[in-house]
Amino acid sequence: QVQLVESGGGLVQAGGSLRLSCAASGRTFSSYVMGWFRQAPGKEREVVAAISGSATSTYYADSPKGRFTISRDNAKNTVYLQMNSLRSEDTAVYYCAARRFSGLVTRGLDYNYWGQGTQVTVSS
Repeated sequence: QVQLVESGGGLVQAGGSLRLSCAASGRTFSSYVMGWFRQAPGKEREVVAAISGSATSTYYADSPKGRFTISRDNAKNTVYLQMNSLRSEDTAVYYCAARRFSGLVTRGLDYNYWGQGTQVTVSS
């Protein structure tokens, strides 16, 4: 069982930056693929980024590509999402998720554990 706790959300002006963190419990964090997802009001959940257990592979959705960076510190059991040049359309609840099996995947259904989410609001 893995427990995930996100932090770092908040209110920021357009063009600003935020860094989200997701702390994971457990002793096998480095074996999990980690993903960041988001869900805006009235919209479906969508993948933002994902990172392999060794951090050698990453995936980004088209919208945040070039503005967001996913990273992880396996010694701290933590995954990060650095968000720069934020836009109003980035406003959403952001969730981190963990997948037991290898392979960068983008469907939420393929992830086994989820955090409670953290709100990111970008004002224009």
